[in-house]
Amino acid sequence: MAPAEILSGKMVSAQVRERLKKQVVEMKEKFPGFRPGLAILQVGNRDDSNLYINMKLKAAAEIGISANHIKLPNTATEADVLKCIASLNGDPAVHGFIVQLPLDSDKPINTEKITNAVAPEKDVDGLSSINAGKLSRGDLGDCFIPCTPKGCMELIRQTGIEVAGKRAVVVGRSKIVGAPMHDLLLWNHATVTTCHSKTSTLAEEVGKADILVVAAGKAEMVKGEWIKPGAIVIDCGINHVPDSTKASGKRVVGDVAYSTAKEKASYITPVPGGVGPMTVAMLMQSTVESAQRFLEKFQPGKWNIQYNQLTLKMPVPSDIEISQSCIPKPIDQVAKEVGLLPDEVELYGQTKAKVHLSALKRLKNQPDGKYVVVTGITPTPLGEGKSTTTVGLVQALGAHLHQNVFACVRQPSQGPTFGIKGGAAGGGYCQVIPMEEFNLHLTGDIHAITAANNLVAAAVDARIFHELTQTDQALYNRLVPSVSGVRKFSDIQIRRLQKLGINKTDPTALTKEEVNLFVRLDIDPGTITWQRVLDTNDRFLRKITIGQSPTEKGFSRTAQFDITVSSEIMAVLALSDGLDDMKKRLGRMVVASSKRGEPVTADDLGVTGALAVLMKDAIKPNLMQTLEGTPVFVHAGPFANIAHGNSSVLADKIALKLVGKEGFVVTEAGFGADIGMEKFFNIKCRYSGLRPHVVVLVATVRALKMHGGGPAVTAGVPLPKEYMEENLQLLAKGCSNLNRQIQNARMFGVPVVVAVNAFKTDTKAELALVVQLAKEAGAFDAVECTHWAEGGKGAVALAQAVQRASQTPSNFRFLYNVELPVIDKIRLIAQQIYGARDIELLPEAQEKVALYTKQGFGNLPICMAKTHLSLSHDPEQKGAPVGFILPIRDIRASVGAGFLYPLVGTMSTMPGLPTRPCFYDIDLDPVSGEVNGLF
Repeated sequence: MAPAEILSGKMVSAQVRERLKKQVVEMKEKFPGFRPGLAILQVGNRDDSNLYINMKLKAAAEIGISANHIKLPNTATEADVLKCIASLNGDPAVHGFIVQLPLDSDKPINTEKITNAVAPEKDVDGLSSINAGKLSRGDLGDCFIPCTPKGCMELIRQTGIEVAGKRAVVVGRSKIVGAPMHDLLLWNHATVTTCHSKTSTLAEEVGKADILVVAAGKAEMVKGEWIKPGAIVIDCGINHVPDSTKASGKRVVGDVAYSTAKEKASYITPVPGGVGPMTVAMLMQSTVESAQRFLEKFQPGKWNIQYNQLTLKMPVPSDIEISQSCIPKPIDQVAKEVGLLPDEVELYGQTKAKVHLSALKRLKNQPDGKYVVVTGITPTPLGEGKSTTTVGLVQALGAHLHQNVFACVRQPSQGPTFGIKGGAAGGGYCQVIPMEEFNLHLTGDIHAITAANNLVAAAVDARIFHELTQTDQALYNRLVPSVSGVRKFSDIQIRRLQKLGINKTDPTALTKEEVNLFVRLDIDPGTITWQRVLDTNDRFLRKITIGQSPTEKGFSRTAQFDITVSSEIMAVLALSDGLDDMKKRLGRMVVASSKRGEPVTADDLGVTGALAVLMKDAIKPNLMQTLEGTPVFVHAGPFANIAHGNSSVLADKIALKLVGKEGFVVTEAGFGADIGMEKFFNIKCRYSGLRPHVVVLVATVRALKMHGGGPAVTAGVPLPKEYMEENLQLLAKGCSNLNRQIQNARMFGVPVVVAVNAFKTDTKAELALVVQLAKEAGAFDAVECTHWAEGGKGAVALAQAVQRASQTPSNFRFLYNVELPVIDKIRLIAQQIYGARDIELLPEAQEKVALYTKQGFGNLPICMAKTHLSLSHDPEQKGAPVGFILPIRDIRASVGAGFLYPLVGTMSTMPGLPTRPCFYDIDLDPVSGEVNGLF
């Protein structure tokens, strides 16, 4: 008979690659920015493994697959390899993932455990037990087949001979080739016999085969005379035999005696050039198939998220009852749903986690989503529901309109939680859960700030004490001690020397004058602006005397405690865009002035590095979820009067990357639009570089009636009847405040959507009037919302309005140029935002303008510290007052955070407890462990 036709793996694999290349191009056209991803994990540095991996990388590049080669050293442990596998399993950009065998480690590693750790849906080598099990059961459409058997089948198909009904013999039973080849032929309806080293009648069995696949690993074991005439012969062997005619002294042969076998077979694969090239081609094909499956299941950039179904009750139960009735998803599930990798998430129990900043670095090339800020009209002391609206809006966008959406909110202080305000997780059916975790310790960020702040305070007073009680040389000997006979400056001391213009690194080289400059901060106690903090409302710490112990040798001074969230370190955390930036900001914090009038910083005190260490975990945003299962970042909580009142820049930046180009990030600005929103734009957006797309302005009938001249609204006191009955005249008059706040938002070039937060006492006519007047005032849209009672469903119309508004051009601009003089920047805010005729600087404020300008801080943004209960400085002036003079009592500097804050009137930075604080109602069930009474 005629010699066998050659089945060229080179030719067939080239055809396969060309086909795959076209498929990848089609994927990219249909899903711009998408690329199939292959990861190859190697342990050690074997030459043969390097050769095989390079072949795979070259093939991937040719086809358009994004291939990533991860190489661990041969010192890698099993735990190291498993950790790397877990990370790759969770990476949505990796669709195919193989572990290059053998594992070249000098540590014991269980290969089976490693191959089984690869996620079955990414196991394009088909080596995991799950894929092997599916193949053995015949689930060919739901598994990955090892690449060599898959390549063998492709070559068999090239013959055009029907496999079904044929007798097939497989010689070899390895997990990689023989066993899966048997299963593959069987489920393609061949009658299959597997032979191996113990088969006594091997020649006889081979002679029965219509299809013969040999993978025995023994050179030319199968003889030509054994083969049935006309059989298809697939030779998977690669063996080296001596050959003196070759330069290397050896040549490559298969497991079949090729020269005699080709005389009897109808088709045969050569060695080399037969099965080998097909193995790599099939790896590429499996990777593309995996990417196609991914696209069928997940749209790129579209989260596959499980939402929680609310069971609404009327009347609406207490916030904590609602929160505890909902079972949160495991937080690692939420993290996976939004595209975070396992090694980017640090779990704090089942319901909260910290997210590493490495996520932002990984996603840096991703486009940002739409940026929405929620603010409000000038509120009553009860608040108008900004947090509730923020949560309701994201629940509507996510659970009801199926958009990628993140909420970014501030972490509340425990002071108000146990004081008069209660929790701050939202309310009704729009909450961040578990609300008791949210409102209490969370992950300890506020405690870290307390520790860091008080370390600075301790350093200030200790330094003054030591300078008062020691000579220059004694100070120098203690600040730069001799250790084992060697004196050395620390890094932070080198920075101080450079700041002083002393370019020396040898401690013995300083002159007496240089030693004096170095050791003497010479702090003027009367200029100390850094206070101790505590996250508890305690009025008796508003003014204290420190240093009364005899050990302080008569050094005492008047000081005070502030609440922790008013610490500059909280504002630093909120405005930092990374660890390095946070460290620089911490170092720049000014704590006092020297007697020469020069600013004294945390860096001068030598405390910067220690602060960064205390804050290293606090800088990671906290991941939680809403009642309906949408993701939330809870991070930072600066005061909204003496600081800028917004959650962290980092949380917003990570969220904007995670939601993708069509998604939404909704954040909240504290107090009314004249305070929180103005600072969001002029301070936060200035430092972050982020540009908002939509402002959501929250209004209530209750607050607008108050602005129209209604009676005072007092927390803990029943509302007067004017707020319980319809009064359109009072309401219309109060809409002057709504009008002003709409204009304030539009002044920054951003479209405004008004969310009318409906209460059960509001009439249809009242709600309709607010909507009408808001639109007439220039709002893009105004929408009645019932999310408190209905969850996301009650904010769907608001969400749709926000979607439409986000499509309109946003011509965002700042209110002022920071290079303007300090007084001019203050005047612009007072006149343009508050409606003042002018400003009046009291003597102390005038002195500070001169001081800060002299110290080089005059070009910082302005963070006005004024009452949130009026557009003016007088909390009793409601509506939209005009023509008033805004008094500036004093100006202080948060240089590390990066702003000056003028004080308009008296600002309390330590709240007190009321007669009946919230803690009367808070309790712990000792049996269930549940928290009761939290708002």
